[in-house]
Amino acid sequence: MNIINSVFKMKASLGNLVEIKELRNAIYIFNDRKHAGSVLAVMLKDYSGTDSIIFGIPAGGMPVAASMANDLNLELDLLVVSKVTLPWNTEAGYGAVAFDGTIILNNDLISQIGLSNEDTKLGIETAKKKVARRYKKFKGEKEFPDITHKTSIIMDDGIASGYTMLAAINALIKQGSNDIVIAVPTAHQKSIEILTSKVNKIFCANVREGTSFAVASAYKNWMDVDEDDIFKYFTDETP
Repeated sequence: MNIINSVFKMKASLGNLVEIKELRNAIYIFNDRKHAGSVLAVMLKDYSGTDSIIFGIPAGGMPVAASMANDLNLELDLLVVSKVTLPWNTEAGYGAVAFDGTIILNNDLISQIGLSNEDTKLGIETAKKKVARRYKKFKGEKEFPDITHKTSIIMDDGIASGYTMLAAINALIKQGSNDIVIAVPTAHQKSIEILTSKVNKIFCANVREGTSFAVASAYKNWMDVDEDDIFKYFTDETP
């Protein structure tokens, strides 16, 4: 299937969700994150050349965001958000922290797995330090852009639980945005249901259902994105 062409068979569902119906529940769709960004660029072609700002979530969201920003000639920035991870599994999270101090926690999961208050506080503090370090490294003294009268497009390489995206949305609202769009290559249906009322529109090429979900399963070639590589996506400076 030529998934670029199949974009023109996009279907709107859940009110403000735009997906590629033919790709629902499919896996190993995108060659890599850059390819995923190109697919999303076709889905969001109406934003081309506007004053919209794309905010990539580092690290994995930046290659996707940079690819789409290049294709659509849009301003690219980044939104520093980090998962609050489990003590025994740094890949799994139970919440997220944003650059402005916004904290979103999955209290049901915290209770379910029996995390202590100490463990939770330590996880939050660890995430805060990571966010502060990344913000200083990537943004330095640069001011946050004025987004009060612009569309803010948040991009990541996928949405699993949705808590990272929730923290990103809340942070942008606090910065004055009243027009927020999510654009992701892949996401779990339940997470989209949580997010759909929080933003004006969600573009997701590959919506998946089921009891298990991994963002990486949407990609033929998947690898971690090195922090130092992020600089090449939005600045001419070197780390």
